[in-house]
Amino acid sequence: MSDAEDEEADEGRYDAPPLPPLLILAVVGLLTGFVVIGMVWLSERGCDRFRGASTCGAFGFPLLVLTVVVAVVLGALALTKLAMPHPKLVAFLGTTFMLLVVLAFLADDLFTTWTLLVVPALTGITFLLAHLIAGLLERADA
Repeated sequence: MSDAEDEEADEGRYDAPPLPPLLILAVVGLLTGFVVIGMVWLSERGCDRFRGASTCGAFGFPLLVLTVVVAVVLGALALTKLAMPHPKLVAFLGTTFMLLVVLAFLADDLFTTWTLLVVPALTGITFLLAHLIAGLLERADA
């Protein structure tokens, strides 16, 4: 590649200080978890305001899908900018694993204040797990 092509390829990439990849994954996962919490909170407030009910009814599933899509896209974008391998797969798997754990084990306790800390921490852990799985898949593919 020529120097001009290298500059174009690196134009959208941030030059971050050398941080351990696992720290980057955990922090991006933590921030993605806060995005999920924020979007769920906004969805609840919007449904309460416009419908006059604490549940969203038929709008609940599309709002959940929107929340997942936004979380995956923002997580993948952050991981891409920080030059992490497999950013889209890690963001998708990390967010999906978090949702599976929340729906399986924490569904009855979602509306408590400790959820504000547990879901982002859980998302950080699931991003690390997703990175491990993506690495295993890459080795199995080679």
